[in-house]
Amino acid sequence: MSAGVVGAILAAVMLALLASGLWVAMALLAVGLVGMLLFTTAPAGPVMATTIWGASSSWALAALPLFIWMGEILFRSRLSEDMFRGLAPWMMRLPGRLLHVNVFGCGVFAAISGSSAATAATIGRMSLPELARRGYDQGMAIGTLAGSGTLGLMIPPSIIMIVYGVSAEISIARLFIGGVLPGLMLIAMFSGYIVVWALLHPGRVPPADRDYGLREKLMATRALVPTVLLIVAVLGAIYGGFATPTEAAACGVVGALALSGLGGTLTRRAFVDSLMGATRTSCMIAFILTGAAFMSVAMGFTGVPRFMAEWIAAQNYSPYALIAALTALFILLGCFLDGISIVVLTTSVILPMVRAAGIDLLWFGIFIVLVVEMSQLTPPVGFNLFVLQALTGRGMYQIVRASFPFFLLLVTAVLMLVLFPAIATVLPAQMTAR
Repeated sequence: MSAGVVGAILAAVMLALLASGLWVAMALLAVGLVGMLLFTTAPAGPVMATTIWGASSSWALAALPLFIWMGEILFRSRLSEDMFRGLAPWMMRLPGRLLHVNVFGCGVFAAISGSSAATAATIGRMSLPELARRGYDQGMAIGTLAGSGTLGLMIPPSIIMIVYGVSAEISIARLFIGGVLPGLMLIAMFSGYIVVWALLHPGRVPPADRDYGLREKLMATRALVPTVLLIVAVLGAIYGGFATPTEAAACGVVGALALSGLGGTLTRRAFVDSLMGATRTSCMIAFILTGAAFMSVAMGFTGVPRFMAEWIAAQNYSPYALIAALTALFILLGCFLDGISIVVLTTSVILPMVRAAGIDLLWFGIFIVLVVEMSQLTPPVGFNLFVLQALTGRGMYQIVRASFPFFLLLVTAVLMLVLFPAIATVLPAQMTAR
């Protein structure tokens, strides 16, 4: 049986298992077993045991639960309240005023949580009631939060970058630094859109309730300074080469515990809840990664990735054509799967094609994260859409309509990244140069 037919059969098995509601990790393991038992003569049991052990004992993977725990600790602090109070005075003179708090607040929290849904939920709990009370357009408030919440995937430390780095065997530190400029670009695009919208609809933005002096702004911002310094210290240690991502994550946890303790929010209940929340999320991701690792090895035994890479090479597709096709594929998958599942499901099959096309794997990692960000806003399984529906109680159609302009901005960002790849590669190249 040809590798193409084997690939089609295994793809059908995967779709059937996912449609049945089986856990993604179990579906990955099952597809790997089917491939090994039916289409190879290799011993499936020993291969599964060694692969799962190798995937779960990766040192790079140790950064994952630590960064998640750091976010869980700060999530239970007064960070969201301090963020609104600290950012609001600086936004009063910008067209759109407090709508910018969603963008910049999500940008700051994204550097803590590494999760899109957590970013949207945390900032939304504080900002949406405040914006509604002050008379801001609710559609625009929801849209800005939906779009800006996706920054949790791009701005480091990003959980999905760790997952991709482990799967593709790419330096996580370089991926983190590669996400900085694209993240700042997205913040600028979202904020720029708010400015244009506010200038075109001046009657839908309430007047400033007061004018803040410089001293008042600085006093309001001081509560955010320790958290911002923690973020700068963690990322600066990675970028400067002083610490690996795992070591920086451990220091980040210690710093988060210290900040929470000094702020009076480190209760026994908060500590246990943060630890259990990080444990649950980390176990879920690790389970998916081990399943993906076994499926990847099983695919190697069947020859499917090699066949697909050779087929792509034979078609003489340009890198741009391949990127366009993969973008459409990821958007389609995003309608049904979460971002982490998309990455682990596709890397074993897609990376050989990407290598054959001569595409930089580090750039491709940033590209994947950006496209997966788009999938957070695509129904029916756009996670940010569900978060906002739960926060606002509005219908899914209203949420999707409010989010659509920001989905188009993300599409524009993908085009920018394809046309100007240095956006993702210039900072990692500086790390390599040193």
